Amino acid sequence: MQRTDDRLLPALLLGAQVAVWPGAAWLRGGTPSGADLLAAALVGGLVTVALAIRRARPVPVLVLVAAGCAIGAQPLPTGALAVLGSAGVALALFSVAVEREATTAWLCVGTLALWQLAHGLSLHGLGDSQGLDLVWTALLYAAAIGAGRYARRARAAEARLRQARAERHRLPAAERRRMERELHDVSAHHLTAVVVTVEAALGLRERRPELAREALAFAAETGREVTRALGAVRAPAPSPQDHPAPRERLRELVAGFRALGQPVTVEAESLPDGVLGDTAYGIVREALTNAVRHAPGAATTVRCAHGDARTDIVVRNAPPAAPGPGTPPGRGLGGGRGQHLLRGRAREAGGTLTSGPTRDGGWEVRAVLPGRASAAPVAAVPRSYRVAQYVTAAALCLQPLLPTLVVRDEPTSAAAGGSAGALFALLATAQVLTLLWLRRAPRATLAALLALAPLWPVAMATGGYAGPVLLPPLLGTLATGLALAAVAARAPGHAGPLPRAGVRDALTGVGALAGRALALPRRAVPLVAAGVHATVALAAVLDARSAGRGGAGGAGGHAGSGWALAGVGAAGVALMCGAAWAGGAWYGRRRRVASETHQDRVAAWTEEAVRDAWAERRRIAVGLETTVLARTADVVEAAEAGQLARTADRARDALAAMRALLDTVRVEQGRAERRPQPTLQALDLLVHQCQATGRQVRARLTDRVPERLPAAVDIAAYRAAETILRAGGDEPADLVLDATDHVLTLTATGVPHATRPASRERLAARADALGGGLTVTGPDALVLRLPLAAPLPAPATTTSGPGDDHRPPAPDAPHHDEDTPTHPTHTAQRAGDGPRPTTDDPGPAAREQEENR
Repeated sequence: MQRTDDRLLPALLLGAQVAVWPGAAWLRGGTPSGADLLAAALVGGLVTVALAIRRARPVPVLVLVAAGCAIGAQPLPTGALAVLGSAGVALALFSVAVEREATTAWLCVGTLALWQLAHGLSLHGLGDSQGLDLVWTALLYAAAIGAGRYARRARAAEARLRQARAERHRLPAAERRRMERELHDVSAHHLTAVVVTVEAALGLRERRPELAREALAFAAETGREVTRALGAVRAPAPSPQDHPAPRERLRELVAGFRALGQPVTVEAESLPDGVLGDTAYGIVREALTNAVRHAPGAATTVRCAHGDARTDIVVRNAPPAAPGPGTPPGRGLGGGRGQHLLRGRAREAGGTLTSGPTRDGGWEVRAVLPGRASAAPVAAVPRSYRVAQYVTAAALCLQPLLPTLVVRDEPTSAAAGGSAGALFALLATAQVLTLLWLRRAPRATLAALLALAPLWPVAMATGGYAGPVLLPPLLGTLATGLALAAVAARAPGHAGPLPRAGVRDALTGVGALAGRALALPRRAVPLVAAGVHATVALAAVLDARSAGRGGAGGAGGHAGSGWALAGVGAAGVALMCGAAWAGGAWYGRRRRVASETHQDRVAAWTEEAVRDAWAERRRIAVGLETTVLARTADVVEAAEAGQLARTADRARDALAAMRALLDTVRVEQGRAERRPQPTLQALDLLVHQCQATGRQVRARLTDRVPERLPAAVDIAAYRAAETILRAGGDEPADLVLDATDHVLTLTATGVPHATRPASRERLAARADALGGGLTVTGPDALVLRLPLAAPLPAPATTTSGPGDDHRPPAPDAPHHDEDTPTHPTHTAQRAGDGPRPTTDDPGPAAREQEENR
């Protein structure tokens, strides 16, 4: 329905234009000539067709509509293109603001205004009426651009809402696929390597006994590495960790397979990095592992070519050797999931993967992934394109003046009111430039507009203006009304931005500080604005009366008529200011309700998605802890005891347990009925969900954060991070958790909405409940401190005095349910791999509850 209505707008404008001209002319008894009707029909049809495709090509449509109306208006009667030349151009500008970035939108409106000014000057100079027309045009264009920018922001907010709703259902499934893939990678690579190495040493222990010692040492070290890797699977780092260079990672991987006796040759012209590099690395590792399983000792080749358009990865192994007596090492280790997971990994990266036998009896895995052009971020607008925009804008502004500069004709006599039109144009330009800072510093913008208001009577008197005396002051009041509405729309107590780096931000900060310096009580702002503009209107009328100009009841009129006109003007501007303030206040309330509703819906979906994904992770982690990790510990124990055969058996048991766990993951997917309280181990899920809705969020745990945290602190820290991100905002956020002097510290930057009173009170209540504190260190930064040794609860009292502090608990304060661990084991990857401290022993009851998890 919305698309149909948008398509009907050009036709509606054309109908309105027909009603204005020639419809009005026919009603008055006039008969337009056939030539005028034909010219108007051609221009109107061209403009209507162009506006119908304004979404796809907004800038060319704007140029075509503006040029067509300007050229067609010259031979046609007045009003023949009034609607299309004003509302049509405004609609095209609105489409530019919606579909293009801010720089292009403001460049278009500035170029159009200057081009129309130069075009008018080259035709008939700048008189009273032309100056007032320019004021009307400037205000119309500013309103169109402002409405378009608002619509663009609203559309982006709706897109984020849809993305959050989609991610709410995708995150649990994505978490399940991640754990399944990473568990398979651990089993396929590490445990398979242990089995192959140990069984090969068993077969050669009579001839090469030194291989047994090497195999046992390799098994013990790999078992410990499996334990670390599985810990990272249960609690991944909140933000991506830095990996070695792609070529170095591939070299280490190939060296490990060569140590297993697999001859591997690498032909890599260039290697991808980042997320695409992780995908390519996983594909190569899985393909080499399958080669070791099914064709041990066969020559294997790895080829990788990372180009601009695509990335080709080929892993090919020769036919397996003829089986000898006995069971070859690694036989029977495959679980049948490798190819499915390989295709899923390639599909998630935007590529494809095929595998199958070769003509000579070998096996080939071929993957095609995106290339550099697809993976690398591209600038929104190239520099060369931006330079071309500015050059084109300058050329268009100078184009109407070329005949005047080249053809030197006799100067025409300027009308007496020409200077008034020029002054009106300058005042309109100053107002429009001031309105550019309306969204960032509305009070400072209002102060500047009130300072410009008294210049309208001065321009009228200086230029000898002889038109309607109240028209210029009323036009000046329109810009002030926009600023009044913006100030009224701001929430009470919202101070606006502080100075930041950069030229534009510095000017904005200075304007904001100026607005605060001129701060008035909120209710007094519209009264002051109405008083200023009423005074301006009164001064304009009295000056015109004293100068004897007929527009104000001058020499030929009565004295009472001048005062009556002044009263009408003062009442009119006061009414305009009051209506603007009331409209802005109504819009502000509605916008705040809509914003809060939007934030609440996103936060609710985020919380539900994280809890579901966390339940999936806990469900899989329980099986991981009770089966695979226990059997991996047996592998390490047997290897350290020097029992080669027992080590091989335990490694096969661990692989079998891993396969059984993967079967359980797939069969019982989506059946997690218990949803435990998320802890800091779920921080990566929260960060991922926020990033999926379009916000840049980074979170990091330093190596000083203990692995074991008190349950209340662990849950409170996660809830605090959730509250900070739930406050909303588009700024990149950075969360850092550290621990010093038995205090867990959460430092958040880039979170201006979290420093507002409502969020600040919730965070302070959460910190106070554990004996901690909250410090706001800047307009967009805060520090939350939680003691790792929680204080004893205060004894309950039955009586209270008037001075007692009754702080209600936070609405989202941590509570415990049957699934909440008392002391969760925190094994998330952190910066650094050194040993981390632990808190005091929680006691036998807490340990028993944790073991039952």
